[in-house]
Amino acid sequence: MFKIFVNSWRTKEIRNKILYTLMIFAVVRLGTLIALPGIDAASVIAARGATGVGTLYSVIAGGANSSWSLFAMGIGPYINASIIMQLLTIAIPKFEQLSKEGPEGRKKLQSYSRYLTVVLALIQGAGLTYTYQNMFLTNSTLIYAASVICLVTGSAFVMWLAEQITAKGIGNGSSMIIFINIVSNLPQGIASMYYTISGSGVAGVAKVAAILVVLLIVLAFIVCVNTGERRLPVQYSSKMAGHKQMGGSSTTMPIKVNTAGVISIIFAISLLQFPQQIGNFIPNKGATFTKITEILNMTHPIGACLYIVLILFFTYFYTSIVINPNEIAMNMKKNGGFIPGIRPGQPTSTYITKVVNRITLVGAICYSILAMVPVALQWIFKINVGFGGTTLIIVVGVALDIVKSLESQLLMRHYKGFLSE
Repeated sequence: MFKIFVNSWRTKEIRNKILYTLMIFAVVRLGTLIALPGIDAASVIAARGATGVGTLYSVIAGGANSSWSLFAMGIGPYINASIIMQLLTIAIPKFEQLSKEGPEGRKKLQSYSRYLTVVLALIQGAGLTYTYQNMFLTNSTLIYAASVICLVTGSAFVMWLAEQITAKGIGNGSSMIIFINIVSNLPQGIASMYYTISGSGVAGVAKVAAILVVLLIVLAFIVCVNTGERRLPVQYSSKMAGHKQMGGSSTTMPIKVNTAGVISIIFAISLLQFPQQIGNFIPNKGATFTKITEILNMTHPIGACLYIVLILFFTYFYTSIVINPNEIAMNMKKNGGFIPGIRPGQPTSTYITKVVNRITLVGAICYSILAMVPVALQWIFKINVGFGGTTLIIVVGVALDIVKSLESQLLMRHYKGFLSE
């Protein structure tokens, strides 16, 4: 892996892409330090401990929400819009047709995603401004409107930066921005570990050592799950083209252990935290509503069980949308392909469905275990761990994608150099 990075840096074209990506990282982190107009800095600092700084949303935003900055919403609205558009592509025939029309159709879907991002950012920005209206220096409608406009503009700018990374940098822009925002919280996590050691003596050192061991095990487990796949053998029959016999090749069809990835966890967290977000708009919450939000907390046993059930459900739901066994079997039959021992057509579709369901169950269980790691550590060590299973999955997944992207670009350059000689 280190050899790939060294060779990439020595290549001028790839080095320029890396430097371009790092420059955008600097812009993103700089935007998290620029406060919104009319914000009281003292109120922001006082509210940091009670505004959900440790939530997944705040972590993905790189702590921008805790400092109430221009990039407080980060890449969140764009991610939500992309997921919604991906689901609508399956549900709406017109969108499904556009997705099959090549680059032009995908450009139209991308433009729809941008428009939807602005709409979601407008709704979310208005909600955030209303929730934290006591942080503004003056109670002014003009200040609130300026805050919403700045939040929407900041989110749209981050979306544009993500697209620039995808086009001119290294890897997927949205994933890279989430990656750098999560990594930026690493010093805060190290500082928290240090305070635990300094305040608890030998017991604190033992706790931190145990957490680090669990962290290494979780990292290795995530790598295994992300790279794990089931490869179905596919045989293509030979065809006669004129007087020549063509085809007759064999290949494999890979099926990932968890096709849904971290999306199932994000959906599950969003549903569990939805009542809490609604409660932010209610001035006087009753005892019943407060009890419900406490039960739905992932640290509560009932909330933890619901969390696991939702992860299992959304993993199967998203996998059923992404993988269509009937379409795969039909395309395979048209191209003269078949799985050895399985008849083409409906039997092939049934077999693929059975394999996908089994491997999806394994992936869903693995991701449920990973998602419950920070909750279990909090139960055992009574420490709010600065990292979570979701954030680790994102970081490791993006890191693996970066390595694959650099490796493929090096390979392409090698072929170009070979052909030019």
